Amino acid sequence: MLTVSTSDPDRSYHHGDLRAALVSAALDLLESGGEAALSLRATARACGVSAMAPYRHFPGKEDLLEAVAARGFEDLAADLEAADAAATGSAALAAQGAAYVAFARRRPALFRLMFMRPCRVAAKSRAYGILERRAAALAGPAMPAEDLTLAAWSLVHGLAALILDGRVPLEGAAAEAAAHRITLSFGRLAGG
Repeated sequence: MLTVSTSDPDRSYHHGDLRAALVSAALDLLESGGEAALSLRATARACGVSAMAPYRHFPGKEDLLEAVAARGFEDLAADLEAADAAATGSAALAAQGAAYVAFARRRPALFRLMFMRPCRVAAKSRAYGILERRAAALAGPAMPAEDLTLAAWSLVHGLAALILDGRVPLEGAAAEAAAHRITLSFGRLAGG
């Protein structure tokens, strides 16, 4: 009979917050090896728990991917919130656009997981709500808030995807600067 000592925390079966640890480990695996490197077994191994332990929190890989995407949306929301708070009016929308592109460039595998596959959390995310609030503040006769929200998201998302796919040759600060300029112009035009 195999017994695991509980006196050595590194070898203990019990984990403080296994669900959160699994999501963090999955994020690390995703960032280092892409979605192909991500499995429940690899995530369990990274957390130092049995191969069956993740199943207490995630019935399958898709559920783990959904949790990783949800964590990504929270991280994106934090970036957008900080950007929005740093400016006002169209400049805040532009700051959000630059933050969105920066997030995509900094975490491309997570960005693709969040947006390039079915995900239940995308439309209801706090990140989208931050954009909605800014769009509502800018909306005018030229474009209602709902259309402004969708158009602004489409604009920066498309730019981020084009940059990640190497279709637009922008790197580093130039990518965020382009997103800022384009989104600022768009916000001013759309707000009337």
